[in-house]
Amino acid sequence: MSMALAEKYDLRVPRYTSYPTAPHFSAAVDGETYRSWLGVLDPAAALSLYLHVPFCDSMCWFCGCYTKVVGRYQPVAAYLETLYAEVDLVADALPDRFTIRHLHWGGGSPTIVAADDWPSMTDAIRRRFDVAADAEVAVELDPRDATEGSVAALVQAGVNRASIGVQDFDADVQAAINRHQPYDVVERVCGWLRGAGIEAINLDLMYGLPHQTVDKVVAMVDRAVSLKPSRVALFGYAHVPWMKSHQKMIDEAALPGVQARWQQADAAAERLVGHGYVSVGLDHFARPDDTLAAAAGSGRLRRNFQGYTTDAAPVLLGLGASAIGALPQGYVQNAAPLRGYADAIAAGHPATARGVTLTADDRLRRTVIEHLMCDLTVDLSAVRTEVDVNADFSDELERLAPLADDGIVATDGNRITVMEAGRPFVRLVAAAFDAYLERGPDPGTARHSRAV
Repeated sequence: MSMALAEKYDLRVPRYTSYPTAPHFSAAVDGETYRSWLGVLDPAAALSLYLHVPFCDSMCWFCGCYTKVVGRYQPVAAYLETLYAEVDLVADALPDRFTIRHLHWGGGSPTIVAADDWPSMTDAIRRRFDVAADAEVAVELDPRDATEGSVAALVQAGVNRASIGVQDFDADVQAAINRHQPYDVVERVCGWLRGAGIEAINLDLMYGLPHQTVDKVVAMVDRAVSLKPSRVALFGYAHVPWMKSHQKMIDEAALPGVQARWQQADAAAERLVGHGYVSVGLDHFARPDDTLAAAAGSGRLRRNFQGYTTDAAPVLLGLGASAIGALPQGYVQNAAPLRGYADAIAAGHPATARGVTLTADDRLRRTVIEHLMCDLTVDLSAVRTEVDVNADFSDELERLAPLADDGIVATDGNRITVMEAGRPFVRLVAAAFDAYLERGPDPGTARHSRAV
């Protein structure tokens, strides 16, 4: 990667896990809007569930998620009761019983839930929904508090994929982000998972963390690969202390500069490919036999709030505080404060605090952006036909001209292709089609993370 380009395009743009992106949601979409949307869904449509558990035992200073640190279990147990009530409330608003194709437990740390409570959570879902026999049931797992018993409980709950947050194995880096998690702990949990029959294991790695170097990042990748994960996500640390106050605990002087950060991303990606992993989209890597690699190779890759996925369901219901859902009509997000979320559910109302209704133009641009983020190419004419919206993209093509001059993207009539060397810049290419993005020398400075 050219360091000159790294400096030139060190901009802040959205991650495009949705379009429009979450900063553009508003209170104009509320609980009654959501209830009306649910009531007209097609029961034959594939449906996915995302359930958010916003609790952790300790705060990792790098974290950008909505979560709370708890020192006792009672708040978690009370939250689960509210979550069960929300399952019933949402199911009651649906026109019929739906079948779940993908189910994802996220957080926070969902594995903070006691082993004895996993059957209750499973029963709450299966009482109101059918879970397809081949459904993917995934959980974000914190290996620091996992036991053989808790892993067995996950298997009983139907979990068949686990995502483990590693970030880095280096002790100095771990100390700088307040996450002490030795390699042996992760290795042991991977052994438990495989012994229990969960072969699909994802590892989340990060670059751009305090005290990281290129050598450390390469060593991190090598150690991660030794655990034989099916997938690896390689995220750039987003330092946004104005949004996440706990990030102020991180020593900014220890963070790598622009060039060092980009060198780390380059070296880690090259190493993963060298180990035989397939590059998927912007920041994911998968073994060639994994379903994510197959989806990427056949144009079936999708992107949602959990990143890259094989989930093509048109309906994603988000349950839990701060959870985001995606429906054909638009996006909805639950209240983030636990009290506000719990009060709404207790009153029998959807906890929707904000959202956005999709316009025809939103659908068009969302499709273009998702193709770029997933396939690294898009045919604008084909998208216009697919979405049945005509639009003049002359301004967008003009915005891409500098990126084309720098070899990041190629345009051929209505065909736009992100070059392999331009893969790290794909968010910038997508941003050219974002009608909501502030334009200027550094678009989205106040709201978004660095492009790489």
